Amino acid sequence: MAGFLIIAGLTGALLVWYYELDANVHWMMLAPPDAHSPVRFFLSAKPGAPALPIDEVFVNPYTGQILGGRLWGDLSQGVSNLMPFVYRLHHSLALGTIGTWIFGLIALLWTLDCFVGAWLTFPPPRRRDARHRPRRFWTRWAKAWRIRWRAGGHKRTFDLHRASGLWPWALLLVFAWSGVALTLYDQVYRPTTGLFLSFQEDPLDTVPTRANPSPQPPIGWEPGYHAARQHLEALAQDRDLTIHALERFAYTPHKNALKLMARTSSDVNERFGETWVYVDATDGALLGHYLPTGEAAGNTVTTWLTSLHIAAVGGVGYRVVATVLGVAVIVLSATGVVVWWRKRGTARATKPISRPGKQ
Repeated sequence: MAGFLIIAGLTGALLVWYYELDANVHWMMLAPPDAHSPVRFFLSAKPGAPALPIDEVFVNPYTGQILGGRLWGDLSQGVSNLMPFVYRLHHSLALGTIGTWIFGLIALLWTLDCFVGAWLTFPPPRRRDARHRPRRFWTRWAKAWRIRWRAGGHKRTFDLHRASGLWPWALLLVFAWSGVALTLYDQVYRPTTGLFLSFQEDPLDTVPTRANPSPQPPIGWEPGYHAARQHLEALAQDRDLTIHALERFAYTPHKNALKLMARTSSDVNERFGETWVYVDATDGALLGHYLPTGEAAGNTVTTWLTSLHIAAVGGVGYRVVATVLGVAVIVLSATGVVVWWRKRGTARATKPISRPGKQ
C-alpha cells in the first residue's frame, strides 16, 4: 500500500501543474485575443479499423490551423507525452482497467487507514499525574502533533509519521475517499454514499438503446447544437444560473442523443464545466439535464470532493496546498514503512526461544 501511495503522491504533486509542465506548451499558446484557448479534438478509430497514430489534436480556433498532435499517454513518442503518461500512472499505473481497480482498492484501504491511523495517535487510558489529578485528553494528545526534530533516529521518524498524518488528516481523507469516487464509482462509492445522500439519475438511463445507431445525428450537428443551447438557456433562466462558457458538444449514437456541456454558476470546478443538457438527436427534444451542485446532495458532495482531488478549486493557493499534500503522502508512506520495519525487527529479536521439552 505504501508503494502505491508513494507513486500516487509523487504523480499527484506533478499533475497539479499539468498544463504548466506539459512539454507541448507551445501548442497551447495562441496569438491574441486569447493566449490559452486551443481547441482539443480527441479522435477514435472506427470499429474494426487499425489504431490511430495520434488521438489528440490541437487546433487554433481562429484560423483552423492544426498546431500539433500526439497519441495521448504513449511515452514512446518522447517527452511530448510525459505529463499524459504521469496521468496514466496516477490513475491506473499505466495498466488500464486492471490498474484502475488496483488503485481503487488502495484508495478504499487508504480511507479506512485514515480512521485507524487517527485512532492509533490517541493517548492511552487516563493516568494521574503527581498531584493525582486526571490529565485532560487534549493535553496528552498534544504530543502526537509535535515532531522531536533534535531527537534524531527512530523518534524523529516516528514523530514525522504520526504528525504528517494528523495535521493534514481532513485533506488526506478527502483525497482517499475521492480516489474511490474516481476509480470505483459504480462499484463502491455511489452505493455507499447513496445510503446517506440522494443522487441525480442519468437522463440517458431511461432512453432505449438502439441496435443500429446512425453514425451521425439525424437532426444534423448545427441544428442539434442550437436546440441544445436553447434548452440550456431555458434551464439557466429557470434555475437562475449564469452561463460562463460552452465547452463540449457530443453525440451518443446508441442512445440517439446529443449533449452539450457548459460551465455555469452551478460549477465549482475552475478547470472545466460539468453542467450538461441532453437532447434527442432526431428532433432536438429535451431529454434531461445534469447540474454538478444544487440539484442533489450526493452530486454536490461528489463534485466538491473530485474538484478538490484534482485541485480545480481555490486557484494557485490551493494547488500549492495539494502539491505539499502530495509530498506529505510520500513522507507518511515512507516513514510508515520504516516504523513498521523497525517494530518487526524488534518483535523478532524479542521472540521467546522454545527449548526442548518445554511448551
